[in-house]
Amino acid sequence: MSFALRRNKSANDMTISDTPDTESKIRIRTIETVDVTVMIGSAISAFALSQLLYETILPLSGALGFLLTCYVFFISISWLAVREIRGTVRAKDHLARLVVWTGASLAIIPLVLVVLYVIGKGYHSLRPQFFSQDQRYVGALSDSTEGGGAHAIIGTLQQVGIASLIAVPLGITTAIYMNEVKGRLAKPLRTVVDAMSAVPSIVAGLFIYAAWILALGNRQTGLAGSLALSVLFLPTVTRTAEVVLRLVPGGLREASLALGGTEWRTTSRVVLPTSRSGLVTAVILGVARVIGETAPLILTVGGAFIMNWNPLSGKQDSLPFFVYRLIRFPQEAQIARAWTGALVLLILVLVLFVAARAIGGRGPENISRLKKRRLKRKGLA
Repeated sequence: MSFALRRNKSANDMTISDTPDTESKIRIRTIETVDVTVMIGSAISAFALSQLLYETILPLSGALGFLLTCYVFFISISWLAVREIRGTVRAKDHLARLVVWTGASLAIIPLVLVVLYVIGKGYHSLRPQFFSQDQRYVGALSDSTEGGGAHAIIGTLQQVGIASLIAVPLGITTAIYMNEVKGRLAKPLRTVVDAMSAVPSIVAGLFIYAAWILALGNRQTGLAGSLALSVLFLPTVTRTAEVVLRLVPGGLREASLALGGTEWRTTSRVVLPTSRSGLVTAVILGVARVIGETAPLILTVGGAFIMNWNPLSGKQDSLPFFVYRLIRFPQEAQIARAWTGALVLLILVLVLFVAARAIGGRGPENISRLKKRRLKRKGLA
């Protein structure tokens, strides 16, 4: 009997060891050949079923309904195919991946269409002189390639730069006070910042126009436009910076305090360097919030057709105001210049964002090449 038990045990062990391991880890960021094949086949099948449903079975019409029907058929067929081939778990993962891709596409496609439309309308009049000339010698009969928008580009850079110098230190300091110091005024400040986030841009322009120009007797200048932009800039930077500072692990603060560091030294040497990339992102969001604003600049900068290098004296132009003013002209050449100004504004925003990301880095765990060279010279890398 003991021999029979040993034989049965060995047979069971052999059966268990010979059973293939059908479970495998799901790699989120990888797309296998089977997934691509299934999606292509599902797309073809979904299109054929939708065509059959619309053209033969039911009297339906409309491009939007056809696309929605195709999408429903596509995800259904794709899910069924993956479930039959690779199991239920893989099918759920595949379905979630398709839904996420769909949401990302719906968010990106309108942005891509807007960019392509602006490029298509504005590249015809884009010439090198657009970056070096103003509208001083441009007349009603001038060609769209004559003159340029250098005065508007300089005005935008100066106004956004001054607004950044005003709003970024105030916003980051306020975020540090609300998140690190947590004084008595933290809650009232947070309420004020939330309220400022909902202020329309025209209200910010009216406030600066009433308080700075009418009450104090100042004129329309680039500085007045910068003050209006800083009102819109400040809440965006403050709220984003506060969220970024909250993401810093509390263990880093505790370790610094345990080593004898003061609260200010912990914030300046540990918290801020750790959240550098996020703070740069906060500044980028603030720039994106104000660089395309037109309403507050109509009331504060006044607009100009010639170059004005001094934002403290005289009216000044900006790219949003440049586009707003020229798009209302009846001449086709002026409308073409307005589209070119919109294209240059897009290019300027892209350049600023790339430069900001390069300065801010990719995160605390990634060391830039310049810093690696410095550490190597000191013998620390």
